[in-house]
Amino acid sequence: MLPFIRSDLAQFTAYKPHPSSDTADSVPIELDRLDTNESPYDLPPELKEKLAWTYQQVIETNRYPDGGHQTLKDAIAEYVNESATLSSSLFTAANISVGNGSDELIRSLLIATCLGGEGSILVANPTFSMYGILARTLGIPVVAVGRNETNFEIDLKAAQSAIEETQDPPIRVVFVVHPNSPTANSLTAAELAWLRSLPEHILVVIDEAYFEFSQTTLVGELAQYPNWVILRTFSKAFRLASLRIGYCVAHPEAIAILEKVRLPYNLPSFSIAAALIALQNRILLLESISQTLSERAKLIEILSQQPELQITASVTNFIYLRLQPNGLNSQDTALKAIHHELRTRGTLVRHISGGLRITVGTIQENTRTVNRLKAALANLES
Repeated sequence: MLPFIRSDLAQFTAYKPHPSSDTADSVPIELDRLDTNESPYDLPPELKEKLAWTYQQVIETNRYPDGGHQTLKDAIAEYVNESATLSSSLFTAANISVGNGSDELIRSLLIATCLGGEGSILVANPTFSMYGILARTLGIPVVAVGRNETNFEIDLKAAQSAIEETQDPPIRVVFVVHPNSPTANSLTAAELAWLRSLPEHILVVIDEAYFEFSQTTLVGELAQYPNWVILRTFSKAFRLASLRIGYCVAHPEAIAILEKVRLPYNLPSFSIAAALIALQNRILLLESISQTLSERAKLIEILSQQPELQITASVTNFIYLRLQPNGLNSQDTALKAIHHELRTRGTLVRHISGGLRITVGTIQENTRTVNRLKAALANLES
């Protein structure tokens, strides 16, 4: 370690963008990239043409981007109201903050709440890894509890005990994903009741990255819970993963704090333009969701016929599968073998938390994945 670097960083490894890849190089496009929950569909050509025109005729590359994001915030607020069937005036730009991906917003929330030894965070594993990763890079303690191994509901007794017993520093933020990644399940009635019961001095961050697939949102409850923040993204259903645009919906006072700690000019002009065009053309872009849901149902139906597999019900654009208990073989060793064989045959999936998370791809990608997975299972038994 260099002498001027924090000693605890020696324990960290850099985030690997494609965990299923062997190298840090870009993933070859010949591979079926089903390991990062992206949309398998690029923007339609007519929208790319609009973006190209915007870049040529409107964007001045020598000028800083719109640092206030007012136009984008107005458009996002309109979409949030519409998507939740709420009054068109319920959420306004004052309720919206945008980030360079949801990751930046998570980091800003951590800075605003826990930095300087003022708080720790609570997560329920398995879940989205960046909550813990970002907290630890900021020196913020992470308290982790488990989940029910059958339905993946948070261990609420352990979570409540953690909040009551963690004092130095106390838990300031609870992170949940609705629906959860990698397990693909929505929050249960019991989990929701618990979140509603948390005191106002604890921030509840509800990540709705997969809202467009689940069509289940909690934004309508934000007025009752000023300590709630809801995260959303343009990286999934809106097909803009390469442009890194996330946003959050919250009480105006919470948004004002986030505006204090976010980096200036955090979204490039091209990303702002892309998000606006995506929202203006949301009916066209979101048409692909029905295809994804149909393909997800087919994948679950086909793979459920494999006696070796346990398939979790999904309300997202991915599925999560585990191996049936078998006392003769190590589950993790077998999963690693399957994961490796899929990669060798040309399909990248995510090996995580005792299972495989597989993004729903195109019809062709899904067909190849099923065939490759069946072959990997057959080889495992031979």
